[in-house]
Amino acid sequence: MALSAAIILAAGEGTRMRSAKPKVLHTFAGKTFLNRVMDSVAALDPDTLAVVVRYQAERVAAAARSYSEDAAIVEQDDKPGTGRAVQCAMNQLGAAGELTGSVLIAASDMPLLDSDTLGMLLDFHERSGNGATVLTTVLDDPTGYGRIIRDRDGNVLRIVEQKDANSSELAVREVNTSVYVFDAAVLTKAIAGLKADNAQGEFYLTDALETAKENGAVGAFAAPDPLSVEGVNDRVQLAELAKAHNLRVCERWMRDGVTILDPATTWIEDEVEIARDATILPGCFLQGHTVIGEEAVVGPYTTLIDATVDAQAVVERSRVQESHIGRAANIGPWTYLRPGNEFGEESKAGAFVEMKKAHIGNGTKVPHLSYVGDAEVGDHTNIGGGCITANYDGVHKNRTKIGSGVHVGAGNMFVAPVEVGDNVTTGAGSVVRHEVPDDAMVYSENTQHTVENWKPAWER
Repeated sequence: MALSAAIILAAGEGTRMRSAKPKVLHTFAGKTFLNRVMDSVAALDPDTLAVVVRYQAERVAAAARSYSEDAAIVEQDDKPGTGRAVQCAMNQLGAAGELTGSVLIAASDMPLLDSDTLGMLLDFHERSGNGATVLTTVLDDPTGYGRIIRDRDGNVLRIVEQKDANSSELAVREVNTSVYVFDAAVLTKAIAGLKADNAQGEFYLTDALETAKENGAVGAFAAPDPLSVEGVNDRVQLAELAKAHNLRVCERWMRDGVTILDPATTWIEDEVEIARDATILPGCFLQGHTVIGEEAVVGPYTTLIDATVDAQAVVERSRVQESHIGRAANIGPWTYLRPGNEFGEESKAGAFVEMKKAHIGNGTKVPHLSYVGDAEVGDHTNIGGGCITANYDGVHKNRTKIGSGVHVGAGNMFVAPVEVGDNVTTGAGSVVRHEVPDDAMVYSENTQHTVENWKPAWER
């Protein structure tokens, strides 16, 4: 298969989304619509990948370039319609005889459009010798889609948009997916004479098929999986498609040996990896490149974002981002792990603990009600309840280092930068400001003042 160019149509506003951002920049399973379609198209290795922009053009172009610096950005002018978008793209790509071979055109509002389907479409197009090939699908409810009108021999006669269709055409259930492959020369001729004489006053790319028939056969390839070519026009469709896709993702992991108690409340993005015999409890959201090891238990009601959870670890009712949870570690409930944490084996961060850029050694426990930030804690240390590493002096973030085998009393404050040696014991309520050597005991004492028979001002 040889693909000279791929054109992604990303110029529309998507008014039915009722959003301040373009439809193509809404997210689906962790990536924007545009990113997902670019992923699938790029897998076909086109010589040129072009993205047509118009509404919030700079914003969409920036998103496209962040995906691929080599993407050609085409700005559509004020003339509306998919046909005009392709005209602008072909003019920029060199339609005057310089572009040869196959040209793929894809809408950017189909977040599940996959490279396998596109590859089959391109292969079918090139084997059939068509001048143009339309990717279609059959829907139980085709409302809103352009209908595929065929002749008695099954050849494509035309595509009729919903608002331009008569009653018999509206009854057709085979619909256009807005994905096409054209021979470059056929496409050049087909778009040259497009007119906007339709109910919408737009230049339809579908009208180009009429001209394409004069320069080669127009075929149709039906997508094997209708879900892969389903478009998103509003947030209701987005939710329905996301739910259907997520159910498939959960089913795939369950068939691979993962226990998911309630797929309806478990959301797993596409780049997540889960080992067999892991258990995902209800109410979990697994995002980004999260990796979960064998026999780990996650949930209930836990969010993992780009997190790594090693084998046999437990993460309960917590939010964990960009952190590594060691083997058989125990996190939660109600634990907040901000980016940059590293937990050793059989370590613990318990209830109402917050951590950021903390290295927690093997067997070390931070059971409850503590903040540990920019800190290194050795092996088999216990941090008492209500402890804080005061890491920010108003200008810089400073580090705290606590050794191995340390017993930290309740309510301690470590004023960074500060270092506490191995096998140290600290008294409850201590404020540690200076270095503490190995095998020491440290405490700080404040004088307690008691005023008897005290009355607040409003009772005096």
